[in-house]
Amino acid sequence: MKTLADLKKIREKAQEEMKLRGGNTRIKVVVGMGTSGIAMGAREVMKTFLEEIANRNLTDVLVTQTGEKGLSSLEPVVDVIEEGKPKVTYGNMTPEKVKKVVIEHIVNGRIVSDYVVATGN
Repeated sequence: MKTLADLKKIREKAQEEMKLRGGNTRIKVVVGMGTSGIAMGAREVMKTFLEEIANRNLTDVLVTQTGEKGLSSLEPVVDVIEEGKPKVTYGNMTPEKVKKVVIEHIVNGRIVSDYVVATGN
């Protein structure tokens, strides 16, 4: 049986997770989770984005997923979208590359050009 304190912790954790999915966002991260993306490691990429953003307490970053993006040879593919700026698409992502994108692009505002495969709307 759960205590009142246990239930409060569960509620707080769920509220933090909901902040990562919606609300006021400065940056939207979209991970391609189509069949080829998943086969190439998109689940680990998505998981690493969620962990890195939560560990840094970045409450204004939304992480979401989409289907095939038509770039199967570059999977896993990730879009980083900031309001008023061109969309940046990163390709051949790995959990290690995700950590660098979070630090450089999302936290410090510097695009990691080594991993960029496309920019624009």
